[in-house]
Amino acid sequence: MNNPVIIVGAGLSGLRAASLLTEQGIECRVLEARDRIGGRVLSKSVPNRPDLGNFDLGPTWFWPQHESYIANLVEELNLETLAQYNKGEILIERFEIKPPERCALQESSDEKSIRLAGGVRSLIDALAETIPSEIVELETRVKKIQLDEAGEIAVEADLADGKTTKISADAVIFALPPRLVAGHIEFSPSLSPNLITDMEKKPTWMAEQAKVVAVYDRPFWRELGLSGYVLSCVGPLQEIYDASPNNGSGALFGFFGIPAEAREKMGQDKVLNLVEAQLIKLYGSEAKNAKAILYKDWSSDSETAVEEDFSPFKDYQSYGQPPVEGVWEKKIIFAGTETNAQFSGHLEGALRSAEQAVYQTINLVEKKDRV
Repeated sequence: MNNPVIIVGAGLSGLRAASLLTEQGIECRVLEARDRIGGRVLSKSVPNRPDLGNFDLGPTWFWPQHESYIANLVEELNLETLAQYNKGEILIERFEIKPPERCALQESSDEKSIRLAGGVRSLIDALAETIPSEIVELETRVKKIQLDEAGEIAVEADLADGKTTKISADAVIFALPPRLVAGHIEFSPSLSPNLITDMEKKPTWMAEQAKVVAVYDRPFWRELGLSGYVLSCVGPLQEIYDASPNNGSGALFGFFGIPAEAREKMGQDKVLNLVEAQLIKLYGSEAKNAKAILYKDWSSDSETAVEEDFSPFKDYQSYGQPPVEGVWEKKIIFAGTETNAQFSGHLEGALRSAEQAVYQTINLVEKKDRV
């Protein structure tokens, strides 16, 4: 190899690809537009109270009984896990003017949802430690990729200081949502219409979602015989789960039933006021005593969502590998959870796509070295 493999995106897929390439002795550079690593993995603590724990505002669970890639990696990296808390009754909220119903929780013993102690960020941090820190370049936004007649790739990126850098590459792995590639990166020569259409049709996982976590000094709902699990027909949160650490503080996280466009019109303050009112209705006056309410609306994150993502998911069948063809075949490779058809939307899908991308890259490198 004369030039590095460029990985665009420092989320779970990008970091896993970088780790595997480094392990194989293949030079790579990871270019990330954000000022942090992790992508859609976002674990936050309460400002000035890190002792309360880290809480996931992005992906939260994995299921080791049928997700072997992440289960093996978590074990390899020696990360601490905890099972989703499920002791006690659930609450079902059917009507705005009536109190919620309490019901026994029915859960299959074969379907255990597992969380990472310290949040999924612990997986990101552990992966980052397996690669040289200098290969990850933050606030580096890839804008253009050129392929010359000799088959050489040049990657152009804007830097935080307003300057532009150009990097030669042997191959490019896109470890970010395909819609962002289609909408934000210019290709010369152009990609095939078939490939562009395929990328534009792939909904970005979580992009229309928002997530909220209410943090308390203890999980007081457990004292009431409640699991923390809620199903609601009236919202604003349609699902709520216990997000407490193993010890100490308590936390509840919820998924919204309010569409992205409606949340934008309401504004964050009104949305969070509705959340607080719902929690008080469900759990009583003690729900007023949140140490903080952490909130992330992924639909307003320009590094995640495009306008097409505001609509609810419609085309799950589009998930899987984009069809790279023509002059770009064997030059660009796709990773990311949307490009794994079997586990799309899961951490498992992100990891499997990264391993597949690295497998393809190694084959390209070996062929190039033989030429």
